[in-house]
Amino acid sequence: MKFKNITDVFFDLDHTLWDFDKNSALTFKKIFEINNVNISLDDFLHHYEPINLKYWRLYREDKIGKEDLRYARLNDSFEAIGFNVNIQLIHKLSEDYITYLSSFNHLFENTFEILDYLSLRYNLHIITNGFDEVQFKKMSHSKIDHYFKTITNSEIAGVKKPNPIIFNYALNLANTNASKSVMIGDSYEADILGAKNMGMDVVFFDLNNKTVDNSITQIDNLIQLKNFL
Repeated sequence: MKFKNITDVFFDLDHTLWDFDKNSALTFKKIFEINNVNISLDDFLHHYEPINLKYWRLYREDKIGKEDLRYARLNDSFEAIGFNVNIQLIHKLSEDYITYLSSFNHLFENTFEILDYLSLRYNLHIITNGFDEVQFKKMSHSKIDHYFKTITNSEIAGVKKPNPIIFNYALNLANTNASKSVMIGDSYEADILGAKNMGMDVVFFDLNNKTVDNSITQIDNLIQLKNFL
Protein backbone atom coordinates (compact mmCIF):
# COMPACT_ATOMS: atom_id res chain seq x y z
CA MET A 1 0.00 0.00 0.00
CA LYS A 2 1.39 3.39 -0.99
CA PHE A 3 1.87 6.20 1.50
CA LYS A 4 -0.58 9.06 1.01
CA ASN A 5 0.02 12.80 0.76
CA ILE A 6 3.81 12.51 0.83
CA THR A 7 5.81 15.38 -0.68
CA ASP A 8 9.22 14.87 0.94
CA VAL A 9 11.39 11.79 1.32
CA PHE A 10 14.25 11.75 3.82
CA PHE A 11 17.07 9.20 3.62
CA ASP A 12 19.78 8.20 6.01
CA LEU A 13 23.13 7.93 4.17
CA ASP A 14 25.46 5.31 5.67
CA HIS A 15 24.17 1.72 5.54
CA THR A 16 21.10 2.95 3.61
CA LEU A 17 22.34 4.39 0.31
CA TRP A 18 26.11 4.39 0.79
CA ASP A 19 27.53 0.90 1.44
CA PHE A 20 29.49 1.78 4.55
CA ASP A 21 30.81 -1.71 5.38
CA LYS A 22 32.20 -2.35 1.90
CA ASN A 23 33.74 1.11 1.57
CA SER A 24 35.14 0.98 5.09
CA ALA A 25 36.79 -2.39 4.45
CA LEU A 26 38.46 -1.07 1.29
CA THR A 27 39.64 1.99 3.23
CA PHE A 28 41.23 -0.13 5.94
CA LYS A 29 42.95 -2.28 3.32
CA LYS A 30 44.47 0.87 1.81
CA ILE A 31 45.57 2.55 5.02
CA PHE A 32 47.04 -0.66 6.44
CA GLU A 33 49.14 -0.97 3.28
CA ILE A 34 50.21 2.68 3.48
CA ASN A 35 51.25 2.34 7.13
CA ASN A 36 52.73 -1.17 6.86
CA VAL A 37 50.25 -2.68 9.30
CA ASN A 38 50.60 -6.41 8.64
CA ILE A 39 47.49 -8.05 10.04
CA SER A 40 44.60 -10.10 8.71
CA LEU A 41 42.05 -7.62 7.39
CA ASP A 42 39.20 -10.11 7.83
CA ASP A 43 40.20 -10.76 11.45
CA PHE A 44 40.41 -7.04 12.17
CA LEU A 45 37.03 -6.28 10.57
CA HIS A 46 35.38 -9.15 12.41
CA HIS A 47 36.14 -7.34 15.66
CA TYR A 48 36.02 -3.76 14.39
CA GLU A 49 32.48 -3.75 13.00
CA PRO A 50 30.65 -4.50 16.30
CA ILE A 51 33.10 -2.30 18.24
CA ASN A 52 32.46 0.56 15.83
CA LEU A 53 28.68 0.16 16.28
CA LYS A 54 29.12 0.23 20.05
CA TYR A 55 31.06 3.48 19.95
CA TRP A 56 28.66 5.05 17.47
CA ARG A 57 25.85 4.27 19.91
CA LEU A 58 27.78 6.01 22.69
CA TYR A 59 28.47 8.95 20.36
CA ARG A 60 24.79 9.15 19.40
CA GLU A 61 23.90 9.23 23.11
CA ASP A 62 26.45 12.04 23.70
CA LYS A 63 28.47 9.86 26.05
CA ILE A 64 31.69 10.31 24.02
CA GLY A 65 33.00 12.89 21.56
CA LYS A 66 34.06 12.54 17.94
CA GLU A 67 37.77 12.19 18.68
CA ASP A 68 37.11 9.61 21.39
CA LEU A 69 35.08 7.57 18.92
CA ARG A 70 37.75 7.69 16.23
CA TYR A 71 40.53 6.64 18.61
CA ALA A 72 38.76 4.09 20.81
CA ARG A 73 37.23 2.03 18.01
CA LEU A 74 40.69 1.41 16.53
CA ASN A 75 42.44 0.89 19.85
CA ASP A 76 39.87 -1.65 21.04
CA SER A 77 39.95 -3.50 17.71
CA PHE A 78 43.73 -3.88 17.78
CA GLU A 79 43.53 -5.05 21.39
CA ALA A 80 40.88 -7.61 20.43
CA ILE A 81 43.20 -9.23 17.88
CA GLY A 82 46.26 -8.95 20.12
CA PHE A 83 48.14 -6.54 17.86
CA ASN A 84 50.43 -4.11 19.65
CA VAL A 85 50.25 -0.60 18.21
CA ASN A 86 51.43 2.73 19.60
CA ILE A 87 49.26 5.78 20.18
CA GLN A 88 50.88 7.76 17.37
CA LEU A 89 50.04 5.09 14.81
CA ILE A 90 46.44 4.87 15.98
CA HIS A 91 46.08 8.63 15.52
CA LYS A 92 47.71 8.40 12.08
CA LEU A 93 45.39 5.56 11.03
CA SER A 94 42.41 7.48 12.37
CA GLU A 95 43.28 10.51 10.22
CA ASP A 96 44.09 8.40 7.17
CA TYR A 97 40.77 6.59 7.52
CA ILE A 98 38.83 9.85 7.33
CA THR A 99 41.02 11.04 4.45
CA TYR A 100 40.52 7.96 2.27
CA LEU A 101 37.02 6.80 3.26
CA SER A 102 35.22 8.96 0.71
CA SER A 103 37.53 7.75 -2.09
CA PHE A 104 35.57 4.47 -2.14
CA ASN A 105 31.97 4.91 -3.15
CA HIS A 106 30.06 1.69 -3.51
CA LEU A 107 26.32 2.20 -3.20
CA PHE A 108 23.65 -0.36 -2.42
CA GLU A 109 21.95 -2.15 -5.28
CA ASN A 110 19.44 0.00 -7.21
CA THR A 111 20.43 3.27 -5.50
CA PHE A 112 20.54 5.25 -8.74
CA GLU A 113 17.40 3.60 -10.08
CA ILE A 114 15.32 4.43 -7.02
CA LEU A 115 16.68 7.98 -6.74
CA ASP A 116 15.88 8.57 -10.41
CA TYR A 117 12.36 7.32 -9.79
CA LEU A 118 11.74 9.22 -6.55
CA SER A 119 13.33 12.50 -7.61
CA LEU A 120 10.69 12.93 -10.33
CA ARG A 121 7.91 12.59 -7.75
CA TYR A 122 9.19 13.97 -4.44
CA ASN A 123 11.64 16.35 -2.83
CA LEU A 124 14.54 14.25 -1.56
CA HIS A 125 16.63 14.99 1.54
CA ILE A 126 19.34 13.49 3.75
CA ILE A 127 19.43 13.26 7.55
CA THR A 128 22.69 11.74 8.82
CA ASN A 129 24.59 11.39 12.07
CA GLY A 130 27.84 11.21 10.10
CA PHE A 131 30.60 13.77 10.30
CA ASP A 132 30.16 16.99 8.35
CA GLU A 133 33.52 16.92 6.56
CA VAL A 134 33.04 13.35 5.35
CA GLN A 135 29.36 13.08 4.40
CA PHE A 136 29.41 15.75 1.70
CA LYS A 137 32.44 14.08 0.09
CA LYS A 138 30.74 10.69 0.14
CA MET A 139 27.72 12.06 -1.66
CA SER A 140 29.69 14.11 -4.16
CA HIS A 141 32.18 11.37 -5.02
CA SER A 142 29.45 8.77 -5.40
CA LYS A 143 27.54 11.19 -7.65
CA ILE A 144 24.29 11.24 -5.70
CA ASP A 145 24.48 14.74 -4.21
CA HIS A 146 22.44 16.34 -7.00
CA TYR A 147 19.36 14.30 -6.10
CA PHE A 148 18.92 15.98 -2.72
CA LYS A 149 17.38 19.35 -1.96
CA THR A 150 18.75 19.52 1.58
CA ILE A 151 21.37 17.71 3.67
CA THR A 152 21.15 17.75 7.45
CA ASN A 153 23.91 16.25 9.58
CA SER A 154 24.22 16.03 13.34
CA GLU A 155 27.10 18.49 13.54
CA ILE A 156 25.03 21.17 11.79
CA ALA A 157 21.91 20.45 13.85
CA GLY A 158 23.84 20.17 17.11
CA VAL A 159 22.21 16.86 18.09
CA LYS A 160 22.01 13.36 16.69
CA LYS A 161 19.16 11.12 15.61
CA PRO A 162 16.86 10.06 17.28
CA ASN A 163 16.73 13.47 19.01
CA PRO A 164 13.62 15.29 17.71
CA ILE A 165 15.64 18.48 17.29
CA ILE A 166 17.54 17.12 14.28
CA PHE A 167 14.29 16.02 12.62
CA ASN A 168 12.73 19.43 13.26
CA TYR A 169 15.84 21.06 11.86
CA ALA A 170 15.64 18.91 8.70
CA LEU A 171 11.90 19.49 8.25
CA ASN A 172 12.30 23.24 8.62
CA LEU A 173 15.23 23.28 6.22
CA ALA A 174 13.13 21.34 3.71
CA ASN A 175 10.17 23.70 4.29
CA THR A 176 7.83 20.80 4.95
CA ASN A 177 6.19 19.05 7.89
CA ALA A 178 6.15 15.57 9.38
CA SER A 179 2.71 14.61 8.08
CA LYS A 180 3.92 14.98 4.48
CA SER A 181 7.26 13.24 5.01
CA VAL A 182 8.72 9.75 5.14
CA MET A 183 12.06 8.66 6.63
CA ILE A 184 14.05 5.73 5.19
CA GLY A 185 16.93 4.31 7.19
CA ASP A 186 18.73 1.27 8.54
CA SER A 187 18.84 2.17 12.24
CA TYR A 188 15.66 1.11 13.99
CA GLU A 189 16.35 3.34 16.98
CA ALA A 190 17.87 6.41 15.32
CA ASP A 191 15.99 6.53 12.01
CA ILE A 192 12.74 4.66 12.47
CA LEU A 193 11.73 5.37 16.06
CA GLY A 194 13.17 8.87 15.87
CA ALA A 195 11.11 9.78 12.80
CA LYS A 196 8.01 7.85 13.90
CA ASN A 197 7.95 9.79 17.17
CA MET A 198 7.85 12.97 15.07
CA GLY A 199 4.76 11.77 13.21
CA MET A 200 6.61 10.89 10.01
CA ASP A 201 5.94 7.78 7.97
CA VAL A 202 8.89 5.40 8.04
CA VAL A 203 10.54 2.63 6.01
CA PHE A 204 13.06 0.35 7.71
CA PHE A 205 15.86 -0.80 5.37
CA ASP A 206 17.47 -4.05 6.52
CA LEU A 207 19.49 -6.21 4.15
CA ASN A 208 18.98 -9.21 6.43
CA ASN A 209 15.21 -8.68 6.46
CA LYS A 210 14.92 -9.23 10.22
CA THR A 211 11.40 -8.34 11.29
CA VAL A 212 11.48 -5.93 14.23
CA ASP A 213 7.89 -4.70 14.24
CA ASN A 214 5.08 -5.92 12.01
CA SER A 215 3.55 -2.45 12.00
CA ILE A 216 6.69 -0.95 10.39
CA THR A 217 7.09 -0.93 6.61
CA GLN A 218 10.27 -2.85 5.85
CA ILE A 219 12.42 -3.48 2.75
CA ASP A 220 15.64 -5.34 1.98
CA ASN A 221 16.24 -3.78 -1.45
CA LEU A 222 15.85 -0.09 -2.26
CA ILE A 223 13.88 -0.78 -5.43
CA GLN A 224 11.02 -2.03 -3.20
CA LEU A 225 10.34 1.60 -2.29
CA LYS A 226 8.35 1.74 -5.55
CA ASN A 227 5.71 -0.34 -3.76
CA PHE A 228 5.15 2.42 -1.20
CA LEU A 229 6.05 5.69 -2.94
